[in-house]
This record gives sequence, structure tokens and C-alpha cells, in this order.
Amino acid sequence: LTFLWNKKADPGSGAGVTNNVSSADPNRIATLDIVRGVAVMGILAMNITAFAMPMAAYFNPRAYGTESTGDLWSYALSFVAVDGKMRGLFSLLFGASLLLVIQRAPAESAAAVTYRRLFWLLVFGCLHFYLIWFGDILIGYALIGMVAYLFRDKPPQELIGWAVALLTVQTLIFGGMAFGAYSIAAELAAPNPSPELLKTWESISRDVGIPSAERLKETLDLYRSGWWTVTEHQLTDKPAYPFVMTLVFGWETLAYMVLGMAALKSGFLTGAWERARYVRTALLGLAVAIPVYLLLLWLLFREDFSVPAIFAWSFAATVPVRPLMLAYAALIIVLTQSGGGLVARIAAAGRMAFTNYLATSVVMTYLFYGWGLGLFGTLNRTELWLPVLGMWALMLLWSKPWLEQFRYGPLEWAWRSLSRGRLEPMRLDRPAAAAA
Repeated sequence: LTFLWNKKADPGSGAGVTNNVSSADPNRIATLDIVRGVAVMGILAMNITAFAMPMAAYFNPRAYGTESTGDLWSYALSFVAVDGKMRGLFSLLFGASLLLVIQRAPAESAAAVTYRRLFWLLVFGCLHFYLIWFGDILIGYALIGMVAYLFRDKPPQELIGWAVALLTVQTLIFGGMAFGAYSIAAELAAPNPSPELLKTWESISRDVGIPSAERLKETLDLYRSGWWTVTEHQLTDKPAYPFVMTLVFGWETLAYMVLGMAALKSGFLTGAWERARYVRTALLGLAVAIPVYLLLLWLLFREDFSVPAIFAWSFAATVPVRPLMLAYAALIIVLTQSGGGLVARIAAAGRMAFTNYLATSVVMTYLFYGWGLGLFGTLNRTELWLPVLGMWALMLLWSKPWLEQFRYGPLEWAWRSLSRGRLEPMRLDRPAAAAA
């Protein structure tokens, strides 16, 4: 990271990748939209497992949905190439966008503007979590964004230092969980474990271990039932879940948000770097992180995805190397610098990331939950790529035509209007000559 943002960085040079995707808003940074478009599409490649299968399958291929060698290869691909990276990239971009909002607001009202936006994001997140899907990230982003605001004036080097410190804290938290899991597993191997110990083990392995037949049936029945049954479950069994998870996982998210601020200030996310520097960043990140992920994957297979192994190798050990997403961002910027029809559609999907993210939840829960087609638990890991590809196609097909008629995506417009306390203009103004 120190290599990426050394004192030679020139955020204002503009000599690197050009922001060449046209937009109705001249203040938009095209590279941000493009990278965000890839992130909002890519995050579904991991989330699809949580939409379509019991939660443990997200972390453990032995838990559900693995019927063939192809399914194991699908898990391996997702773990090495996608898991955590798209979420991290999304968090990075959220931090950068948060800083842009702060910078563009009048100095005397920057705090009020920022916290109003985050408050309404929290409202949207709560509606999403309790009424649509339990995998919401908006609640965490809103709460952590309120903390990230405090980092707005720090220089890039200091932001990087904070990010490293926060990632260290997250690693220690997950490392402690892994140590506890290995310790309990060792105690369970002894004769006559206590009921308290068995209860503790059931609690920590609930979402990462292989579910019992009874537990599996309960989960399948729940998500194949009607909308109200699932909603009631969220409201009664998991009322504090997103807030607790924010405390547990939020350190890493905050680290990526402040890294996003550093990436914006350094010119990395505006396309201001020289092409060669983006290429070096991409190659360096991939060369370091991919071999480490392959090693962690081998360790998981060696321990047959035991609960302690998942905490150790999937949770704790990935945190220090997850900045691979910076290599992804650099690679995306380089590969899209010449623009083109596909790049314009990806950028449009990124401009409407909020709408596309929540629309994905609606479409996927319709496909898999009982209030829709009820396909929950019926597809294996390989087959799940079909709805992923279908949803990617929908994002690319509808976002650009929408933005040719309107200033914002539907939910972007609603968020903006609520944050400003007035209805924002929605439809684009078309000069008479252009209309003709």
C-alpha cells in the first residue's frame, strides 16, 4: 500500500487513463462508475449462494449444494477470485463516494449533508433487511460511514496507516474466533463433553458447519414459505443481527472506506495515474494475493472444511491479503480506458448501483423464496451461475436506456430527494434540436 501511494503520486496530472464515458452529469467521475458497475455485478457471484441455499453453504461447500467435482471447482473459483473482493471493492468505492459528497457540499453544511444521506441509507437498509433479504450491507455502510466521515481531512498516507491498523484489528478478532473454535473442538474430542460445551459449539458452528437434518429441514421450509413467514423470522429471530454483524465485521469495512478516500485523493480512482503504474499495481496485487488464496484453499480442503478451519483460513487469514481488490480496480481502469458500448453499459450499471443492488435482492428472492418461484435449495453451485449471468444481463440491458431518459436511477432519485428534503428533477432536459 505504501508503494501504491508514495510521494510521487500526482492526483492532478490527468496524464493517465481518460474518463471518456459520457454522462449527463459532468461532475461524475467515469472510472468510479465503471469500477462500481463491475463491483455491483460481481458481488452477486458470491451472494447468490446465500440467496439460494442455507447460509452455511456460503462458507462451507460441504454444507449444501455440492453434488459434483464441478461444484467444488465453482466454489474454488468463487473463493479465489470473488469472495470478499467485490464486497471490499464496493466498500472502497463507498468511501470514495462519501468523500466526494463531503467535498462538494458547502463546508459549513458538509456534516449535515453527509449524515442526512447516511440516515436515509440506514432506513433503506432496514427496509431491505427486514422486508426483503437478510444479507443487507446498507445498514453496515450507513453506520460505518458515519465513522468514516471523521477521516475526511486526513492525507492519503495517514489514511493508509489507519486502514492497516483497522485490518489488523479485524484479523485479530477473526483469529481469536479461530483459536476459540480449535480449542472447543479439542475439548469436544474428549469423553463426555458437557452440555454447555455442546451448546457453545452449536452456536459457533450454526452458520458455517454442516447442518443437521432437522436444522436443514427448518431452513428449507422457512425460505420456501410465504413472504410474511420470512419477514416475521427476520423481525423476531434476527432483530439485532445487522447491528451485531456491523460490530464484528465493521473494522474491515471501515478500513476499505478510508482506503477509498486515500485512493480518491491520490488520483488512483480518478484515472489520473500513468497507465504503466496501473499495470504494475494490478500485476503486483495479483501476483501476491492469488498464490496466498490458493494456499488457503488447499488448507481448507486439507481440513475438509471443518468449522475451526473456516474461521482460521476463510475468515482470519484472508483479511491481510484481501486488498487484492486494488489490483482488480487497477485492472478494470486499464481495460476500460478506450471506452466502447460495453464499457458505457457497465458505467451506467455503476451509476445505478443502489437501484441495481436492491433490484437484485427482489429478483433473486422472487426466484428462490416461497412467495415467488420457490427454487430455494434446488440448484447446485454450478447451476447458480445461470441466474447470476441472467441478472448481469438485466443490469447491462436496462441501466443505460434508463439513464438516457432520466438523471438518476429510481432509488438514487428517492435517496437524493429524501436527503435534500425536496423532490429532485428526474427527467433529463432535452433541447428542442436534440429532440428533433
